[in-house]
Order: sequence, then C-alpha cells, then structure tokens
Amino acid sequence: MTIVFNLLRSRLEQEQKRLTEELEQLRASKHPTSERREGSPFGKREEEATESFELEKRLALEKRVKDQLADIEHALHKFDEGTYGLCDNCGQPIDPARLEALPQANLCLSCKAKNAKGKLSSG
Repeated sequence: MTIVFNLLRSRLEQEQKRLTEELEQLRASKHPTSERREGSPFGKREEEATESFELEKRLALEKRVKDQLADIEHALHKFDEGTYGLCDNCGQPIDPARLEALPQANLCLSCKAKNAKGKLSSG
C-alpha cells in the first residue's frame, strides 16, 4: 500500500506543478482593459462584449484551476499528516480504486453521495 501511496503522491505533486504553471499563464494573459478605442465615444459594443465574455471565461477557468489546486494541496497536506486515504467526513478508508482514479479525493463514495444529495436538495 505504501508503494501505491507513493505513486499517488507523485501524481499529485506533478498535477500541482502543472496547475500552478497553468494558473501563472492565465494570470500573465490578462489584457489591459483600460485602453480607450478611437472612434465612437462609446467604443465598439461588439468588441466590448467579446472582451467581457473573454474576461468572464478566463476568470471562470482561473477559479476552476484554483479549486483543483486547493484540492490537490489538501491531499498533499493529508499525506504530511498521515491521514491520506481517509474520508474527511467519516474517517473511513477511501476505496483504493477511487484514489487511483482521483488521487485528490477526500470523501469516500458514501459521503460523497450524501454530500451531493444535500447540495441538490438545498440548492
């Protein structure tokens, strides 16, 4: 089991590095929006709408990457604490097949299903 956990930790560390680089690229690709366009005092609405859409898309992508990175960092922290592979909710071991598929999983399937049902019924 230790060998499997070492492989999972390595995968998590590689994914952490990849996501960190992706986040840096997203932040570096910010376009200055303070530039005024020549011509109409109102600017070109189509271009502004496109820029607005692109900004929203980039911000959503940046949030998704940050959330994924937080999940991976949480899993790596659990490695350091010696609690990796245990459900954050009930404390039971997470199925190794689930960890193999999703190394950053922090809930067992039972708790994940309960969590999903709770979010659906309350929202």
